[in-house]
Amino acid sequence: MRKFVLIALVLLSGVLFTARLFYLQVLDSSPESLEQNSAIKVMYDYPQRGYIFDRNDNLLVSNQPSYDVMVIPRDVKPLDTLEFCKLLKISTEDFKEVLRKAEIYSPRLPSVVVPQLNKADYASLSEKMYKYEGFYIQRRSLRDYQVNHSANVLGYIAEVNNAIIKKNPYYQMGELIGTAGVEKEYEEVLRGVKGVKYIQRDRFNRDIGPYKDGIFDTIPERGKDIQLTIDAVLQEYGERLMVNKRGGIVAIEPSSGEILALVTAPSYDPSLLVGRDRSKNFTKLWYDTISKPLYDRGLMGEYPPGSPFKALTALIALQENVTTEDDRINCPGGYYYNGRRLMKCHGAHGATSMVYGIAKSCNTYFATLYRRSVDNYSTIQEGTDKWKEHLTSFGLGNFLGYDLPSGRRGLIPDSKFYNRFYNFPKYRWFSTATISNSIGQGEINLTPIQMANFTAAIANRGWYFTPHVIKNIVGTDTIPQKFKEKHHTTIDPKHFEPVVEGMFQVYESGTASYLRIPGIEICGKTGTAENFTRIDGKRVQLTDHSIFVAFAPKDNPKIALAVFVENGYWGSRWAGRIAGLMIEKYIKGEITRKDMEKFILEGSLEDEYAKPYSGKPFTINR
Repeated sequence: MRKFVLIALVLLSGVLFTARLFYLQVLDSSPESLEQNSAIKVMYDYPQRGYIFDRNDNLLVSNQPSYDVMVIPRDVKPLDTLEFCKLLKISTEDFKEVLRKAEIYSPRLPSVVVPQLNKADYASLSEKMYKYEGFYIQRRSLRDYQVNHSANVLGYIAEVNNAIIKKNPYYQMGELIGTAGVEKEYEEVLRGVKGVKYIQRDRFNRDIGPYKDGIFDTIPERGKDIQLTIDAVLQEYGERLMVNKRGGIVAIEPSSGEILALVTAPSYDPSLLVGRDRSKNFTKLWYDTISKPLYDRGLMGEYPPGSPFKALTALIALQENVTTEDDRINCPGGYYYNGRRLMKCHGAHGATSMVYGIAKSCNTYFATLYRRSVDNYSTIQEGTDKWKEHLTSFGLGNFLGYDLPSGRRGLIPDSKFYNRFYNFPKYRWFSTATISNSIGQGEINLTPIQMANFTAAIANRGWYFTPHVIKNIVGTDTIPQKFKEKHHTTIDPKHFEPVVEGMFQVYESGTASYLRIPGIEICGKTGTAENFTRIDGKRVQLTDHSIFVAFAPKDNPKIALAVFVENGYWGSRWAGRIAGLMIEKYIKGEITRKDMEKFILEGSLEDEYAKPYSGKPFTINR
């Protein structure tokens, strides 16, 4: 009996094995099974990546041909390594290391040996490839940048790594993927769909034609073209204005939330990250920890907003009914509390109303409004949280939801933050402890794009669209719905008029009166933000940052922007001039304030950045 059972088990195992082998080799035609079949060679056909255009249909990014030397490790036969490495222009050590990694990745699937050959190298190598079995040349396309600007917006493509391959099996070793900017955000749209060819092999490992007459082969689908909201002329001009300076410019169309310009400085030519020198150039950019050209200051830089924040302080006070536009607050030259001066003004402004307070940037006026607002509740904690609620309705203190992969939240502190900071309830805290918030200092941090966005909300008298850079995916109607939805602030629309008038008077009679642009009604706000760092554990004050926010025209605005220049002394010196030039360039298409343009284009802050850190530890009584 045992004998028959053993025979039956052997026969059953043989039948199951034969059936499984028949299924895998004859019936199962899934791509996964074909790729694992040793009798089939898999060849990929890579599509053209989608083109990128600006809002006016100017071509920003196209493609150029490139050629990669590929290897299928199991097909490699003995070869003259020295000769082959000389042709490839690589060392034998590098060649052996590439083959080792390719074998580890997959003996059956292709890996890149040498990427991105130019046409001359391809021509000299292609006629000799027949001598090296297991190696072949794969044609791809690389990016061809038509502009030398917008690197932070466009991003770049690079080879996938093991982590990406494990996360997304669509990609194979040596393939390219969008790694930053628009290239990353819209990767699936731009990349298209690669084609696949399955080649049958005989028992001598020779190609004998398409597997099953090519019924499983697919053709590549070209990536879709996209149109950005960026104005290439304005973007390029902004980058020119920021040469030899550090900071950012963000310009938005208030009526749509479309980003017109997104400038970071210093920046780099995007073509540096194309071709065989990409890795070397990227390393240089990455390790430049002083100027940080890969760091997008417009999206990632977190700074105290300074005096532009006063417009929000005024709006909150109006909404909380603790003031009116006609209320007057006496300014004796600084804000005093219990006989102690907490912050000074640039002169004594006397009886100050809202419009005049904004125009002259009176610290005393806004410190008073701030205290009235947060002290309007039964506890300072409740008042502070209500203050934050108003600010978050402008998109502050959190990610805005724009369609670029980098960004920071900024910081709008709440009562929990200050309770921890002051060790409440052991120690109580009051509105005087956070009085610097009234003028955009203290613990508040915003990114330039957040500042541009709240400026757009003021220009719209209380609403905004989520900022975005995608205008059109050609041939589709798939713009995310979130970019079409209005966000309303907690401030009633009626309260915006005195603030808008105050910002208009900044140009007419206030801190930016000498920056007026003929023929354009601009509303703006200068800002000078204190700048600190830590040296040997001490908080040390450095040269102030120059900040400016503005929108124009006053009615039916076409552009709102924020300009931030690191270590730029005061708001109107650098940022104010740059803001005026950007507005005139966009609205008029030409510059009439040649004096301002000359000052900015020829001006440099490199000497300022080269200074050793100096200053004195921060104290609030200055």
